[in-house]
Amino acid sequence: MAEVARVPAQEARQKVTGGRALLVCAYEDEAKCNTIKLDGAISLKSFEARVPSLGRNQEVIFYCA
Repeated sequence: MAEVARVPAQEARQKVTGGRALLVCAYEDEAKCNTIKLDGAISLKSFEARVPSLGRNQEVIFYCA
């Protein structure tokens, strides 16, 4: 299994605000996600709906608290 790369918070913020990455709250529970959602983040449910339209090279950063 491939190792998942960790991204420092500042780098993640730069990528998301620069439009180079999607920030996804990794909780399936929408209520929980809404209580800890970071600026610029989308819910897991929203991400799943967008998957078919994403390019293969789209960077995605998942987070959970």
